[in-house]
Amino acid sequence: MTEPRVSPLRSFAGFVKAERHRLTRQWMQAVAADVDLVEADKLTYQQLADHLPEILDELCAALAAEDLEQVETSIERDAKKHGKVRWRQGYRIEELVRELDLFQHVLADALDEYAVLDKTFTRRHESRARRLIAEAFSKVTFLSIKEVVSERDRKIDEYTGQLERANHELTLKQRLVGDLYESRMQITRSVVHDLRNFLNAFSIALQLIARAPSKADTALTLANRQAADMKLLVDQMIEYSVVLGDSAPLVPESVDLRELYDELVVSTRPSIEAKGLTLHASFDAALPVVTSHRLKLKQIMVNLLSNAIKYTKSGQVELRFALRDAEHWAIRVADTGVGIAPADAERVFDEFERAAGDDIPGTGLGLAIVKELSRVLGGQIEFRSREGVGTTFEIRFPLRLE
Repeated sequence: MTEPRVSPLRSFAGFVKAERHRLTRQWMQAVAADVDLVEADKLTYQQLADHLPEILDELCAALAAEDLEQVETSIERDAKKHGKVRWRQGYRIEELVRELDLFQHVLADALDEYAVLDKTFTRRHESRARRLIAEAFSKVTFLSIKEVVSERDRKIDEYTGQLERANHELTLKQRLVGDLYESRMQITRSVVHDLRNFLNAFSIALQLIARAPSKADTALTLANRQAADMKLLVDQMIEYSVVLGDSAPLVPESVDLRELYDELVVSTRPSIEAKGLTLHASFDAALPVVTSHRLKLKQIMVNLLSNAIKYTKSGQVELRFALRDAEHWAIRVADTGVGIAPADAERVFDEFERAAGDDIPGTGLGLAIVKELSRVLGGQIEFRSREGVGTTFEIRFPLRLE
């Protein structure tokens, strides 16, 4: 009894299975040589092979049965897996199509090779095999792309949801944005006004030198004073922009308050005494080392002390460090200066607000800087003021800033 003859397509399927590893290597070499397959260069051998061996096995089963429908479910499952994996690996759709096309070319070459080896493999068999291979890869390509598009749409929906939530938050903050816009416009107007005044004074000084050389010293004094005032404006603008633009996470550190207090006393006493004022400074011995941010604390105190000195023509300036309770400590800066009118009390921490007229130099940014830095350090500001009597600022800070 003769054995049933194996069909030529089944024989070809057996050849492909036997040569699977060689064919896979050939495909890998083709992928590596293709300059358009950028993402493939980032993958390991195992990552690149992915589900192609399973797809190849299912294709061999279809060739053996000469019927693609028998393995349609399996091919569909593995094609979807392949598309999802490639999406996660960063493939573009054109890269996915290109690598599958290269694999189909490898199989086409294998078919040519087998047709030479097996003389019973007629052109009809070859044509049938090519059609089954083309149909299989057409299905794999279509389903892989469909899965990529599905994953992309899912990601888009996720991003859309995030954008909608972000848009909702932006809507809630619309009023705040409007206020900030008006604030920036106020800054622009104020800076332009001040710079124009400085430049006008420079112009007057230059004209004075040109018309009356004998008064050059007077003109240079005027110009130098304007240059100093302009430098103060620019320096405080830079300081304020740094404070507002500092998005780095705050790193609390141990701060020796006694050391900071002594530094402030030594650095401010000369300018206080130069105006004929008296410095009253005191430090609470019960104050421990605190957890805060030394540089920001110093910025707060320097701005408060500078304001106190600037707006005080006679009398005294007070600096005090004290323990408030089991969880808080406070700084106090007081003066006997011009004071703040009740009508200006609500605006005292706004940008470019000044407690006095243009005869006292300044930018009106000092207290805005104090307010922002105090917020960052968890400080609570209190102030009292009477026109012609003086002003007191007290800021309470936590002993341990989390």
